Order: sequence, then structure tokens, then C-alpha cells
Amino acid sequence: MADTELAASIRSALAAVEIPGGGDLATYAGLSDIIVTSGAVAFAIAVAPGMEAAFGPAREEAAAVAQKIAGTRKVMVSLTGGKAPPKAGPTFSHGKPVPAGKTPVPGIARIIAVGSGKGGVGKSTTAVNIALALQAEGLRIGILDADLYGPSIPKLLGLEGQPAIRDDGIFSPHEAFGLKAMSIGSMLVKDQAVVWRGPMATSALRQLLRETAWGELDCLVIDLPPGTGDIHISLFQQAEIYGVVIVSTPQDLALIDAKKAIDMLPRFGVPILGLVENMSYFIAPDTGTRYDIFGSGGAERAAADLGIPFLGAIPLVMSIREGSDAGTPPMVAAPEGPEAAAYRAIARTILAQGAPPPR
Repeated sequence: MADTELAASIRSALAAVEIPGGGDLATYAGLSDIIVTSGAVAFAIAVAPGMEAAFGPAREEAAAVAQKIAGTRKVMVSLTGGKAPPKAGPTFSHGKPVPAGKTPVPGIARIIAVGSGKGGVGKSTTAVNIALALQAEGLRIGILDADLYGPSIPKLLGLEGQPAIRDDGIFSPHEAFGLKAMSIGSMLVKDQAVVWRGPMATSALRQLLRETAWGELDCLVIDLPPGTGDIHISLFQQAEIYGVVIVSTPQDLALIDAKKAIDMLPRFGVPILGLVENMSYFIAPDTGTRYDIFGSGGAERAAADLGIPFLGAIPLVMSIREGSDAGTPPMVAAPEGPEAAAYRAIARTILAQGAPPPR
């Protein structure tokens, strides 16, 4: 069945779902478009402030109806309203309550997020290699791709196929190089865009985080989207974050946005682990000459000005780009090489701040 036909079938089936006040969900004005990917079905139900709890049973019934038609696809249904919170809280697609406020994710000792003020600074590459570097220090590590609109983790780790879904609706994460990994990118066909409004994206993030069988992890590394948007707010409001690593290139233009990302964190009570300067310099392989393509030492100076730790510099090296494109990060392709040593130095600096030791 084509995606458009599947979406139409689900919408038609939602006519059987009654909503508070009378009527059915299929004709309800607050029902969003039904988005279908190769691995997921997602839609949102918008309600008036204070009506979230009343619509809870309809949301659960809608998820069950959609799941019968979606087959092996994961169904993601978000219930969105105004500022008045529902007494019982919204629910996951398979009926388990979303914890209110900041709550731990079962089995995960610490969460470290990696963010940036803008795209194109190598944030995802840095996140993957920091995760692998922490693992090289003896920790049990997972990585979650929260960059829902531009997921890169499947490419960087060479992930293939969709994650398995257990009978209870829980994802079984991919495993790559010893890391447990989850990404919406694994559920998309090639070059498919994620066209989701904020509430649907934040609901998907909750489900990827809390409906994945992570097992026991010393640390989950989360690759954030660039900027300071809905996904950041949702994550910082719902989960205890051990700290955030900010990635920037040395030039002033990138640092302007990096400082904005840093400014956001104290507002949510999220610690700043420090700043990484990526693409810091280039050494010409034929002459050995150093070129400061994006300037020199900008991130280190910015860290000093802001009073936060400078975690280290990563050079602009062709092998990092080649290995990342091939799904073999430097920490895997050349674990004893200088690039891997730079990532391990960053990981050790993070651990020295009190991150959990191996259990």
C-alpha cells in the first residue's frame, strides 16, 4: 500500500474514534496530517487548554486503530494543548504514561547532549566520536539522534535497515561498534524529509528516548539539532541532563550562534560541560604547513570569556570526512591515530568533571 493510501486508510478508520463532546476524530479539526514513513506513522491531536486528560482515551484508541493498519510501522501519536497541563499527563503510543517533569530514563545513569548554535560545524561527527571515545574508556554507551530533521547517525555509524519493534511497541536499538544507537533516519527512505510540526517532533523525541530498550548504560549521548528550538526545550524539560557539550568552528560567525546555544542552557538548569573547537586547523599532507582556514583559537578564547571549560580542538582532516562518509568514524578506523587521540582527550576531560565511571 502506498504511503498516501495508508494515510487515507488510517484517517478513514479514525472515524470510529469518538471524541469528547461528540463527533469523531476523522472529522475533528484538531487532527493533523497523517505522516507516513517507511518505519513510522505519526499524527497529532490538538486540543483546547485543559482538555488533554479528557482526550486521553481517544488518543489511546486512535493509536490502537492506527497500529492495526500500520502493521510493522511504529505509530507515534501526540496530544497537544495549551499551557494547562493534563492531570494524568499525556501518554506514549502504546499506552504508558509520560512521566511529569524531569525524570530519569530507566537504565541510563547519565545523559550527555552534544549541541551547536548552527549547522555545518561537525556536531554529529563530534557526538559519534565522543560516544566512541567514552566507550573506549570502559563505559557502556548509547547514542540517540535527536536531530530529527537532519538525522546523520545512520550514515556516520553505517546503520542499515529499520530498528526492530518488540511486541510491546518498544524499539530494539541498532548496535554499531559496541554502541546502542537510535535514529529516526533509520525509518526513512533515502532522501525523505521529515515534515513534522513542533509538537509531533517533540512527541517523536520522547518516544525514541523512552520507548527504546537501552538496557543498562553508563551514559547516553544525544546528538541535538542545531539551534535552540522545540526539541531542545522538550528534552531539557523532561529529562535530567548531566551536561551539554557545545561544538563550534573557530570563526566569529559560528561562535555568535554557539554563544546563543550556551545562553539557553542555564535557563533550563542544564550544566555546560564545555566547548569543542572543530575544524580547528588544517595541516597540508604534502608540505606539513598549517592553515587556519576558519581562524585560530576562537572557541578557546570564547570559552575563557564565558567562563566555561575548553574541551579541546579537532583538526580539519580528510580522514575524518572520508571515514564519516563511509560509516567508520576515526575512533573505529584508526583508534591509535592522532584524530582518535583528540577525541579521547575530550572524553577524558568530560570524565574528569565527574561523569560516571565504568560500572
